[in-house]
Amino acid sequence: MLSAKDPKPSRAVTRLLVEYRLRAVEIRQKLREFREVPEDEYFYELLYCLLTPQSSAVTCAAAVEELRRRNFAGTSFNPEPILRKPKQGYVRFHRMKARYLLEAKLCFPEIQKRLRNEVNTCQLRQWLVRNVRGLGMKEASHFLRNIGRTDVVILDRHILRNMVHYGVIREIPKTLTVKKYLELEEQFNKLARSVGIPPDELDLLLWSQETGFILK
Repeated sequence: MLSAKDPKPSRAVTRLLVEYRLRAVEIRQKLREFREVPEDEYFYELLYCLLTPQSSAVTCAAAVEELRRRNFAGTSFNPEPILRKPKQGYVRFHRMKARYLLEAKLCFPEIQKRLRNEVNTCQLRQWLVRNVRGLGMKEASHFLRNIGRTDVVILDRHILRNMVHYGVIREIPKTLTVKKYLELEEQFNKLARSVGIPPDELDLLLWSQETGFILK
């Protein structure tokens, strides 16, 4: 595995550390923003993470802004037309995801109770995966990170590609079971330790390298 502590770190590690120094302030500011997200915004952060699978992060953020503007949390309407609105872009699988949003709205009081009472982030993630339709390990990790929780990694395609690039894994797995996700998460954490970058900061750094910007 790559290591910044080797006498002569590889060029890949050197480039990574240079990029980290350039973006560290911005990355830490974004993580600080996640920690400061008010509780009354948790619902919309959950909606965002339910929408993002196989869809543009920017498009999903725009859809959530429209749902917020129309007070989806406090009024009753079908969100599907917003998810396929051409003006902001197309959210893939909009019918299925609209159902996920409606179901999440119904069960959000119980979700909120869990968020308040469960201090163990990994156990909370497992509960979310079991009880919220549309949330897999990646989406549950994404949601928890976006409301300031730590100790979980968002293993999306950007991160997995980088794990291959840095020699952590040989190839991107075709499917991610819970067991496999946890194994890869531990490998990612080992990579973070080896290069001396906190896992949550490395996660955002690699994502921003792939996309060119830091969103959420």
